[in-house]
Parts: sequence; structure tokens; C-alpha cells
Amino acid sequence: MRRIWQASMIGLARSSAMKSFMQNSRATSFLRNKYVAGETVTAGAERAVALLEKNGIRSSLFFMGEYVDDPALIAETVQQKHDAAEAIAQRQLDIHISVDPTQIGYVISPQQTQGHALKLAKEIKRLAEESQGIHCLMFDMEDASLNDPTIALHNTLQDQGLPVALTLQAYMRRTMEDMEKQVQRGSRVRLVKGAFAAGPKLAFQGTNEIKHNSRQLIELMFSKTAKSKGFYPIIATHDTNLHDFAILVARKNGWSKGEYEFEMLLGVREDIARNLALQGERVRLYVPFGRDWWPHAVRRIGENPRNAVLLTRSLFS
Repeated sequence: MRRIWQASMIGLARSSAMKSFMQNSRATSFLRNKYVAGETVTAGAERAVALLEKNGIRSSLFFMGEYVDDPALIAETVQQKHDAAEAIAQRQLDIHISVDPTQIGYVISPQQTQGHALKLAKEIKRLAEESQGIHCLMFDMEDASLNDPTIALHNTLQDQGLPVALTLQAYMRRTMEDMEKQVQRGSRVRLVKGAFAAGPKLAFQGTNEIKHNSRQLIELMFSKTAKSKGFYPIIATHDTNLHDFAILVARKNGWSKGEYEFEMLLGVREDIARNLALQGERVRLYVPFGRDWWPHAVRRIGENPRNAVLLTRSLFS
């Protein structure tokens, strides 16, 4: 059931006709307002400032878009991410920019993607030279076909001494092996559940299996070996049981607050993020901005079939 639901939501996310309809309908504006900071870099940066000032929560800015095959839109996306890095730097915040490889050229040319990513990472490094914080270009992980290319791109830029980080998905069977390699590299890795549909040969199918794998991955991420390698764990979930488990393992193995972080999504149970921040934990929210908000919003709905009521409301309001 969950896999069918997720596959359906992915189909809706990639439908140009549905995106056009939803993004131009007044009835769906509540979805945009719930999950998106605004249409502009300024709106995203201002939301980031407000989160830090009000709740002590950091941000990762993301100009929305995916599977882009229009050169003009790719160029705009790259520029928006540059502008976001500059806007955040001017406000003396973490220069933490998230990127999907398919939004900066991968659909057209993997070589083009590497060129754009290299430019962005170099700009973040330049802007971060005189600023304290956790600065990086965070590579989001997309569908299974992008696993190897995304990891290779991250590793290439990391080997050049550039500030990059990588997202890995707990629902993928291969992730334990991928995580072990990143631990040895001393990387920054964001662990997410994974919102893409994949078959049983590639992915765990049940919630219990995914949570079990998440715990095993967390144990590796907070191992004494990971700490000695300079690895930086990022646990991206709204599951408070996994938060508690990560903190327990961290303390057992000598990790202190501030040597890792938790990440959550703007608009999704922000009370959990605030509570963690009040406990002194380092917390970050994923802050999307831009015009193409429908794919992002429908993926948030697709993460749980119980969110069907939100989709029904948006379609028939």
C-alpha cells in the first residue's frame, strides 16, 4: 500500500499538467504556505534568520526544482543557489545549500552537473572563509538510478577539499555499505528515510524494516570509529524514537552536543525541532523556496498515506 501510494505521489510530482494546475490554483495555496518559505531568495533567507533568532534553529536553503531538462531553467537554478549562498553569508548564518543533481543539469549532461556543482561548492568555500558555522553544499539523494552518480560527484568535490555533504537513504539496502565508505572518508552525511519508490531487490518495503535499518545506520554513524575519522552525523527524521536512540548512542560513544545535528522539514512538526533545540541539540530545518513548489509539497504528502486528506483537500477545495 505504502509503495503504491509513494509511486502515485511521485507520478503527480513529475506531472507538468498537474504542477501547472496546482501551482495556479488558489485552493492549494495552503500547501505552499505550509511547506515553502516563499518564492524568492530573500524570503528564504529571512525565514532562515527568523528560525535562528526565534528558536535557535539553523537552516538549509533549497531552491526548488527537479528533473530539469530546460537549459534556461538550469541556469536560473544555479544562479538562485548562488544568490542564496550570498544572502545567507551576508546574514552571518551557516551557508548550507541543498541541491538535487537533476536540477543542475544531470538530465542533460552529467558533466554539466559536475561543472555547476564545482562552481557552487567553490563559492560556498569562498564565502565561508571568514565565517564560523557548518558550511556546505548538501547533495540530496533522488531515485535509485542517481545513487552512484551522486555519491561519485560528492566524493570528487570532497577530494578537492571543497565543503560538501551527502544524503543517504535508510530504506535502500545498499546504504549500509555506502555509509561505511563515507565514515572512512570522514564525510558529513545526512540520513533520511527516503521518499522514492523502489522494489524489494533495492529497498526495504516495510516500516519496521526501514526503522531497524535506520537504527543500525545510526549506530555506525555514532560509532567510535566514525568519531575518530571526523565524520559528522546528520539525522534527518521527525521520529522522536530515532532522535532518542541517536542521542543514547552518541552519549555512549563519547559524542557531545554540537558534534552532530538533527534535521527536519519546514512545516512538518516544527514543535519537535523546537523541543530538541531547547535541549541544547543542534537542529536544522530544510527551507525550500521558489515558484515550483508542487513537487516538494506532494512528496511531503507522499511520505505517509495518512496524508491523503491533505491531497484530497487540495484537489477538491
